[in-house]
Amino acid sequence: MNNTSDPVYITRTACFLPNAPVDNDGIEDVLGMIAGKPSRARRIILRSNGIRQRHYAIDPATGKYTHTNAQLTAEAVRALLDDDFTLSDIDCLATGTTRQDQLMPGHGVMVHGELRNPPCEVVTTAGVCVSGVTALKYAYMSVRCGFAKAAVATGSELASAALHARNFAAESAHRVAELETNPEIAFEKDFLRWMLSDGAGAFLLQNRPQPGSLSLRIDWIEVLSQADTREVCMYAGGEKLEDGTLKGWQEYPAEDLAQRSLLTVKQDVRLLNAVVIEETFGKPIRLAMQKHGLRPEMIDYLLPHMSSEYFHQPIAECIAASGFPVPEEKWFTNLHTKGNTGSASVYIMVDELFKSGRLKDGDRLLCMVPESGRFTGALIHLTAVVHA
Repeated sequence: MNNTSDPVYITRTACFLPNAPVDNDGIEDVLGMIAGKPSRARRIILRSNGIRQRHYAIDPATGKYTHTNAQLTAEAVRALLDDDFTLSDIDCLATGTTRQDQLMPGHGVMVHGELRNPPCEVVTTAGVCVSGVTALKYAYMSVRCGFAKAAVATGSELASAALHARNFAAESAHRVAELETNPEIAFEKDFLRWMLSDGAGAFLLQNRPQPGSLSLRIDWIEVLSQADTREVCMYAGGEKLEDGTLKGWQEYPAEDLAQRSLLTVKQDVRLLNAVVIEETFGKPIRLAMQKHGLRPEMIDYLLPHMSSEYFHQPIAECIAASGFPVPEEKWFTNLHTKGNTGSASVYIMVDELFKSGRLKDGDRLLCMVPESGRFTGALIHLTAVVHA
């Protein structure tokens, strides 16, 4: 077993984005039009969220899915492989996703089944966007404790499975009008179809840096839930009651699954708009400043997962008010070109920056991943290492 003080490194990164990118004018060609009519809300939402293109695991000609969530994840893992690292070298596979392809078994074993790699430890972490971080933390701890020499962590989403027009009732005119003055209403269940997209990312974690090339040392990972004081905000498979509690789908008769859209992703937008930034960015950054001595001048790149460009300025203002102002030139995001891929977003961001040629030895990265499920914020601190 390794000494638990030994560092762990991300030595390879990969992502998989299915099919050709889809621009804003092409979304309804893929997701379909509700009741056969173009959406009146689409342009309002897209103007607010800033996303210009994204990917869907859907064949626009047939409306059929080209990949399952497990297949998306497996493709990202395969992109890590070469002659020096094969499927047989994986000791631990830790997977995170918001909505797996089935209620059971877990997402991880389905990915294992797609990969057909030899038997290894497989873990699935649940949640929303932070599930990709908790998968990474499990893989990190597995390597650091000496239980694995090579661990693969993944984050993936097949959001389009719930976004196609066939899953949605007709949009109401009063809700569209409300969008004009309240862009945050775009997160209600009828409008999340313009916010989310598909993709997967994967990291290889090892106990030494990659010889002769770039690695990312994992310095620490913090995950902070606020569920002790906050109600559910984003959810699927239940109904939020007037008292703030969540009634799960198993408590309803089978016919209500469709009649109440119980499996559709929903969001308490008023709660989201009121507290999400403070709970998922403000509190975690103050924790990190106190616990790790983190200071803004110590960061070379800030990688915030943002579901929408709408939140960019509020995030900047919140962390600055918390004593952590970061100038815009240090921010890195690919929301505009890769879309909001939930738990995969941080993997896809890191992969692009890792392969950009911009990182130099000693550069420090801070990844910020919020989750509005019941308000969890996660931070990942990485240091670039060029090992000669």
